Amino acid sequence: MKNIVIAGFLASVSIIAVSPARAEEVADATASTAAEADAGAIVVTGARGRIQRSVADSPVPIDVISPQELKNTGRTGLKEILGNIIPSLSMPALGGGGTSASVRPISIRGLSGDYVLVLVNGKRRHTTSLINNLSRISGGSTPVDIDLIPTSAVGRIEVLRDGAAAQYGSDAISGVINIILDNSPHGGELSVTGGQLYEKGGALAQVAGSYGAPLGDGGFARFSIEAKYHDRADSSAEPIPYVYPLVNGQPDPREADADHLIAGGYGRSNRDKIVDTSYNAELPVGEDTTLYSFSTLSYRNIKDARGAYFAAATGYNGLANSSGASVLPQLYPAGFQAYRRIWEWDWQTAVGLRTQFGEWSLDLSTSYGRDNVKLGAENTLNPSLGPDSKSSFFMGRQKQDLWVSNLDLSRELDLGLAGPLSLSLGAEQRWERFQNIAGEPDSYRDGGYVIPLDSTPFGQLYGGRSPSPGLVSFTGTSPADATSISRNNLAAYADVSADVMPGWFVGVAGRFEHYSDSAGNTFSAKASTRIELAKGLALRGGVNTGFRAPSLAQTAFSTTQNTVTVIGDERVSTVSKFLPVNSAAAIALGAKPLKPEKSLNFTAGVTYETGPFRLTIDAYQIRIDDRIVKTEFLGTASNGGAAIKDILVENGIDDVDSAQFFTNAIDTRTRGVDVVGEYTLDTASLGTFRLNAAYSYNKTKILHVIDNPEELSDLNVTLFGRQAQRDLVAALPRSKVVLSNTWSLAKFRALARVTRYGKYTESSNVAASDRTYGAKWVADAEVGYQLTDNLDIAVGANNLFDAYPDRNGTVAADGSGLYGNFAPFGLSGGFYYARLGAKF
Repeated sequence: MKNIVIAGFLASVSIIAVSPARAEEVADATASTAAEADAGAIVVTGARGRIQRSVADSPVPIDVISPQELKNTGRTGLKEILGNIIPSLSMPALGGGGTSASVRPISIRGLSGDYVLVLVNGKRRHTTSLINNLSRISGGSTPVDIDLIPTSAVGRIEVLRDGAAAQYGSDAISGVINIILDNSPHGGELSVTGGQLYEKGGALAQVAGSYGAPLGDGGFARFSIEAKYHDRADSSAEPIPYVYPLVNGQPDPREADADHLIAGGYGRSNRDKIVDTSYNAELPVGEDTTLYSFSTLSYRNIKDARGAYFAAATGYNGLANSSGASVLPQLYPAGFQAYRRIWEWDWQTAVGLRTQFGEWSLDLSTSYGRDNVKLGAENTLNPSLGPDSKSSFFMGRQKQDLWVSNLDLSRELDLGLAGPLSLSLGAEQRWERFQNIAGEPDSYRDGGYVIPLDSTPFGQLYGGRSPSPGLVSFTGTSPADATSISRNNLAAYADVSADVMPGWFVGVAGRFEHYSDSAGNTFSAKASTRIELAKGLALRGGVNTGFRAPSLAQTAFSTTQNTVTVIGDERVSTVSKFLPVNSAAAIALGAKPLKPEKSLNFTAGVTYETGPFRLTIDAYQIRIDDRIVKTEFLGTASNGGAAIKDILVENGIDDVDSAQFFTNAIDTRTRGVDVVGEYTLDTASLGTFRLNAAYSYNKTKILHVIDNPEELSDLNVTLFGRQAQRDLVAALPRSKVVLSNTWSLAKFRALARVTRYGKYTESSNVAASDRTYGAKWVADAEVGYQLTDNLDIAVGANNLFDAYPDRNGTVAADGSGLYGNFAPFGLSGGFYYARLGAKF
């Protein structure tokens, strides 16, 4: 089968048509790409002043990723694209249940996506409204969802690999990703991409286009659109032989139409439909004044498969939900596969002007963004309503709003130094709001149904019981969980930099911020330097303090969830309440108002460049105090038990087994090194080779875990246990190696990339149940041929040799768990694709 698929892949083609007007530009696409990534490329991220700096002379590590590099990965979402290019960025295959499977959490330098700031055209991007509350990796994070920015709109991406809170504010602890939109004033592009996994399905179809036109005298307007459909793929073990009980020792006739591959949520669990749009425009209105605006608007429709549920009392191979009383055979005689539905509208619009005010360059802007998510469930039930329960539900809505206004001023001063001093001053006003809106009553209420005690196997086993209220697999948002919370922020910054002597650059920055909530006041500072020791050889480094204000979702999120927790190798069903930290029940359990996480970063590196060769080596240390994490399930038999439940009942929380909340619980230290080497070899007969090697290593250590709060000091309670601690330090590969070569000769081009992911461990609360997965090499390839000035063909494969994680998982009865959950390169093997496009 695999040989047939690879043969078919090699036979696949894509076509790109190029207008004669742009033929010369496209014919030299590879050279253009190399030029963009060259050390002379001017960067704007982390440089507040008017003096331009390049990648080569930047005092901190920064990468520039061109549009061609984005396309060559063969991936269609910015998360997976950057994960393929940036060695320090990683994503687990399955972040966890709930919305974490739909908005996959990311990790950069071993830290969650909350610690990287995302900008679009240098302006702060709003975060997602979907909190990763059930994710084990980056649990509780609410990062920016960059997959809702069309790749066809990207002009380039600048990745600053250093803390920058003193320049940009909250979240910029591990780095900054600045997505700079395409500003080409002429021509359009259209591409069609199709592909699928070698053996697991997962079909993909994507159409992307952009078009630019001049606007006024020297301005432009560029519009982009992207539509994508991506089907789910299942990586479970062998299908179960029988869904229905045997009849006189023979298969039930209904087996012919039954779905025997029941772990529909294991692997790629989503069926996505996404439409992303954007525009980017500038209009000069005078000699020194330019108006600008840019915007993105996205719609996403997700159907996410979750665990399969079967009624053991009817004899179905022992495949039972741990809460078998919640599965009513009157509605689902063969069990059911529940689906979470997400309908999401996401948009952000910015307007501003740049002008000259005497000796000062002035940039005044404002932007507003919103992520609006409607949550639903299909093919499930509320068993407490009995056999009359419907199967589709509106579960609630979550919204996140961000309104940011900025005033930035910069000028140059001649102080007799080796170069002019660059002075930048700025102020920012930020308002944000999080809303958690209740769903329909049937999605959470207790209907009072009691299972009748009758002669059926189900009635004999569960008769007289009252099923758990709410939905099986999901739970709707109740009015008690609903909330709306907002806050204001005011900030001011100053940034000064100069070449104080020939070959010696120094920069300092400071930023003060005031939050209207418990985040209070913060101050961040940064100092950086670069010293050129000899031609092409330089030392660089810096130190900076930073902070991350707790997200509003972390402060106010609340839900009641029917979930399964694993203790040792045993799956235990539980009804758990996630408490907002300011609720009476959370306060009674020792919760305190969340305060900002504080960081102290050090970085030191060496750069060397000669001709076509460049090498950078950068070491870093990031210490974060008062990190915000989820507590363990408080109230389980092994963690507080009845005493916790008594506290909950006293504070109005009934009918739950356990509770969790967010708290500033730990201090951590992350140390690592990034190494990047590039070499371009031009030959007359063999073409041009652009070789790249990158290595990333990081290790996180927990320095301190807070003691139990006074309210729980006399109870046998663990706030942050073994599994949660291990997930912070061992769940992601510590090392990643990326080796690539881009080759071009006349009308041919090719890309070959191999990535080595280091080993990682999926831990348990019991050491004997830990599962360690070994390192793996994964190969990607793309080849192309330019038929004429107007036609180009290309094919590619991700995970060319169909690599899988080790078969080291604990396989559940439904076949899930075969490869664990955390594999950074996925659970479904190789993917092959082809693109069809046009430029005009």
